[in-house]
Amino acid sequence: MQQQEIHEFLIKYFQSNNCEIMENQPGYIKVQLTIEMDKELMNRPFYWHYLEKTGGTPDPAKLTLITDQMKAPDTVKGEHIHFGSPRLHQIFESTKRLASYIRLFEDTKSNGTGQYPLIPWLCLNVKVSYQCDRKRDVFISVGLNLINGQILEDFHRKVLNLQTTPRIPDFSFTLSPMIMPKSGLSRLDTYIRRTFEGDDHSWAEEAVKRWDNDLKLLEQFYEDMEEKSESYYTEKEALRAQYEPSINIAVVNGGLFYLTEKAM
Repeated sequence: MQQQEIHEFLIKYFQSNNCEIMENQPGYIKVQLTIEMDKELMNRPFYWHYLEKTGGTPDPAKLTLITDQMKAPDTVKGEHIHFGSPRLHQIFESTKRLASYIRLFEDTKSNGTGQYPLIPWLCLNVKVSYQCDRKRDVFISVGLNLINGQILEDFHRKVLNLQTTPRIPDFSFTLSPMIMPKSGLSRLDTYIRRTFEGDDHSWAEEAVKRWDNDLKLLEQFYEDMEEKSESYYTEKEALRAQYEPSINIAVVNGGLFYLTEKAM
């Protein structure tokens, strides 16, 4: 994740959570937090507990985040933020909590001459982890048309190119789904699993070979023992945990998108 991408992500994060962007300059941003976002990010529960008890006037914090030290003026004082920094990790975790599910409508910009039907799409963004003694993560975004059952890959990127709004636009109406969201989730789960069933799984076969080699070394080390000790079984289980191949699917987030027929 490049610094400019981090900068753009932060702007979207704070705007999506109704925070005022006081300054948006090359290399840094200054943000006025809302009460809710101060509670989310600033870790000062005693302050808010005191205000709620006394009825005091809230004063949410301001954040200055430096995303590029080379571009930000020396006079700007704030937190240096980069991929792996505690603050960015905190914001990533906050994003998971606050944006695990979303509902958006395509902004149709009607001229008032007619009504536009909006088609419901169910989107899932998932992380597929190929795990053994090594790990590889793949992110997949899929969308399901809840009217006709069509499934599209790379759905998240396609939606980013659209103008959307959290409220249904004037002169628009939503179509009732033929496929219920619960059934849609099951369809998408089946589709995602099928996408990697035909993958090259030589990585798993190689992991099993490495596992077998280390098991042989373990057996040689304990071969003179008539009765295996507890440490033998502990080490054997540790090798299984380290090498055993597995594929794990984790839902990152998802949502319902109501889109015009030409959007996809």
